[in-house]
Amino acid sequence: QVAPGDPLEARLRVGESFEGPSYSYLPRNFIRFDVAQGDAVTEVDGRLGDNPALQFDGAAEGLAVILHETSDNRLTYDEWAGFLRFAAHKDFGDVETMHDARGLPREGFRESYSRHAKSLIAVGSGAGADREYGLRTEIVALANPYTDDLSDGFPVLVLLEGEPRADVQVELFDRDPDGEVTVTLHRTDAEGRAVLPVEPGHVYLADNVTLLPLEQDSPGDPVWHSLWASLTFAVPAP
Repeated sequence: QVAPGDPLEARLRVGESFEGPSYSYLPRNFIRFDVAQGDAVTEVDGRLGDNPALQFDGAAEGLAVILHETSDNRLTYDEWAGFLRFAAHKDFGDVETMHDARGLPREGFRESYSRHAKSLIAVGSGAGADREYGLRTEIVALANPYTDDLSDGFPVLVLLEGEPRADVQVELFDRDPDGEVTVTLHRTDAEGRAVLPVEPGHVYLADNVTLLPLEQDSPGDPVWHSLWASLTFAVPAP
């Protein structure tokens, strides 16, 4: 939450449970970096090496939505059990059968991944609404955490390529005022919607991960691609 007229700053972090290194503004690392307010979408025009990566002036009163999509990164799985743990944690189904049916090795194979992040920021009152902004995968807030009554939960919509993702896992990281983080798992309904339990004074990160098969054009190419959708927001204390 920021006051009208104050600069809006944000750090790009990669890690777990709200912990992780802060990454600088490096255009080679992303394909999209915008600040949206309603239908007005402004590209973040940073300087190479800026940290915080987002230093934005001129946000109007209302709800601001930070949009960030990374370029692809790659990793190599040298241990089959590690891939299975990841697949189980993110609820990808019977990945072992799918992997073996494609005739893929169980060691030394590669995965590529990309991150598709949104963050809701209240400028002043924070009035306004989130919407679909065309990220490849996206979590859309169906309520405003800064202005709406969330006593019945915080509704979200999970999208992939603009289409709802039915019956998939949403992981919710909840940081309380003392800094303690708890994690709960939830599922979308047939329309791709989930209702997340939230409390005043807490900060939240919701994520959903998609795993897609890739065909190799040459040896060493990735055989899987994961897309990580996330949404961060706070629920103000009364």
